[in-house]
Amino acid sequence: MVIRNADVKKKDLFPGASRKILARGGKLMVVEVRFAAGSVVDAHTHPHEQASYVVSGKLALTMEGREEILGPGDTFYAGPNVSHGVRFLEDSVVVDTFTPQREDFLQG
Repeated sequence: MVIRNADVKKKDLFPGASRKILARGGKLMVVEVRFAAGSVVDAHTHPHEQASYVVSGKLALTMEGREEILGPGDTFYAGPNVSHGVRFLEDSVVVDTFTPQREDFLQG
C-alpha cells in the first residue's frame, strides 16, 4: 500500500490543529498532525501504544509529571494508559504511530 500525502484530506481538530491519517493496516496506524504555536493537547491517556516523531517545530511534552522540550528529529513513546500532554512552542508537524489503530480517529 502506498499513500501519497497530497491525496489525503486533512481533518481540522480544533483551531490551529489538523491531522491526516496516512498508512494504516493490521494493528498499526500512521498519522501526520500539524499544530500552530500556542496549541495545547491536554494531558490524556488511551489504551494504545504511541510513538511520535517531531518533523519540525518545537514542543513541550509532559509525561508522567516530567516535562521535556522536543524539536526536529526527536521522538517519544507513550505506553498504554500513560498520561501525556503537549504544548506547542512553535508551528509543528508531528508524525504519530499507534497500535492498535485509533478507531476513534476513523469515525466522523
